[in-house]
Amino acid sequence: MQQGCDISPRSLSGRIVGGVWWFFTLIIISSYTANLAAFLTVERMVSPIESAEDLAKQTEIAYGTLEAGSTKEFFRRSKIAVFEKMWTYMKSAEPSVFVRTTEEGMIRVRKSKGKYAYLLESTMNEYIEQRKPCDTMKVGGNLDSKGYGIATPKGSALRNPVNLAVLKLNEQGLLDKLKNKWWYDKGECGSGGGDSKDKTSALSLSNVAGVFYILIGGLGLAMLVALIEFCYKSRSESKRMKRFSLPPALKHTQNQRKISNHSSGFNVTISQHA
Repeated sequence: MQQGCDISPRSLSGRIVGGVWWFFTLIIISSYTANLAAFLTVERMVSPIESAEDLAKQTEIAYGTLEAGSTKEFFRRSKIAVFEKMWTYMKSAEPSVFVRTTEEGMIRVRKSKGKYAYLLESTMNEYIEQRKPCDTMKVGGNLDSKGYGIATPKGSALRNPVNLAVLKLNEQGLLDKLKNKWWYDKGECGSGGGDSKDKTSALSLSNVAGVFYILIGGLGLAMLVALIEFCYKSRSESKRMKRFSLPPALKHTQNQRKISNHSSGFNVTISQHA
């Protein structure tokens, strides 16, 4: 089935509007189709590790943590069987799976090509995940729950005001807003939080802003051409009217000539008799 229009634009401005509109429609439909195809066929990162239990059960992927930090102490002191097994592996692994800094751990993850997993605090993990080169991903949930605090000298008068201020910020939801602002809104790998790996980027207005600029520019050009056509046609009509219209004096002279010719055409000749 086909559908068309019986009326096609004849003026240049109308053709410009029609051409720009069809170009705009073509780009929008093509962009939507491409994004839909990407959404249906996207190859997501598939990790063989989904939890700490998966790490403990296998030996192909090495895993470690910061050499001196709370994460290492968590595994060393844990009485949970899975974490004890992981600690036994980490302290006896050769070469050592511990790193001196988080930067060193991330470099090791990137160079290992999927053969090394770095265990670190979720807050730092989510922050790094949202920074370029966007080639790392958070796997599984949190192993435990910890809180951050602001240290003050013992007996300091600042302790209670700081506690109240932090509690107030937490109740108002400002702490979550600040985290979203600096972790995700200002992230370099797309928004969406810690599970952004499971999301496909949407076709936003910024992605197709260019075609809207073309549409607006085309409409502006069409309006300019239409104005020029109108002025040109008005001037042509004015010249044509002047060409076929005579001045009043010339009209009066022409009318007199017509009357004279009309009178001479009706002269009567009378014969004279002697």
